[in-house]
This record gives sequence, C-alpha cells and structure tokens, in this order.
Amino acid sequence: MTLERTPTLVAWLGYGGLIPFVTLALAATLGGPHSGECDRALRDYAAVILSFVGALHWGFATMSREMAAGAKSRAFAWSVIPSLLAWAALLLAPTPSSLLLTAGFALHYVMDRRFVKQTPLAPWYLPLRSRLTLVACLCLILGAWPGAAID
Repeated sequence: MTLERTPTLVAWLGYGGLIPFVTLALAATLGGPHSGECDRALRDYAAVILSFVGALHWGFATMSREMAAGAKSRAFAWSVIPSLLAWAALLLAPTPSSLLLTAGFALHYVMDRRFVKQTPLAPWYLPLRSRLTLVACLCLILGAWPGAAID
C-alpha cells in the first residue's frame, strides 16, 4: 500500500483540532482556580468532536458508489452511535464521562478500520485518524482524574 501524504489543509485542520484537547487536558491536570472549568470544557469539546467523527461514516456511505446496500445501512446506523455516546457522556460525572468518551473514540477507530475495508478511502485517512484518536484518548484519560472531585 502506497501512503499518500495527507493534504496540507487536512493536516492543519486535524492536528489543529487537537489543540483544545491538549491545552484543556493540561490545564485541568495542572490544577488552579479554573481546572474544573477546563475539565468540563475538555469533555464538552470531546463530545462535539466524537459526534463529528461519527458523521464521517454517514458522509462516506452517502458518497460511496461501491458499497453494498447492507454495508451502507450499517454505516448509516453506526454514524449516529458516537453522538449518542457523546450525549450520554455529558450526563455522567466527570471520570465516567471521560472514560465513556475515550471508549467512544477507541470504538470509532475500530469501526474506521472496518470501514476502510468496505470502501475506498484516501490512504492517508486511517493513519491520520489513528494519530488523532490516540492524542484525543490520552488527553481524555489525563483529564479524567483531576476532574473526579470537581463538577
């Protein structure tokens, strides 16, 4: 498999989207008068992004001409699950919320790996998603523990 380079704009947008994850996780972990708000903002941002990545499968299934009808149906059904997980996470206490969001990102990556076997996507997609998912999950795990006593 030949790896194409991730388009520059896509890389900027993807990695730029990690800035709130990293800064909020550090701010929540380092403590201070606003660590509780940073912890909450981290989880809120993660919920929004998890909803966004779930919607990718909806878009891919909509655009794919090669996918079988059953595979498209599964992609459409899956695409709403991350939003439901994100919403449920926002109803939980901080630590379980962070852990559910982490699980949601990890599960979505598993679904991404399955999805790329069913439809042709750019060869840079899965490696990029892998790196973005790893950083998001690490930030959520890092942010999970200080927030346990806050909220």
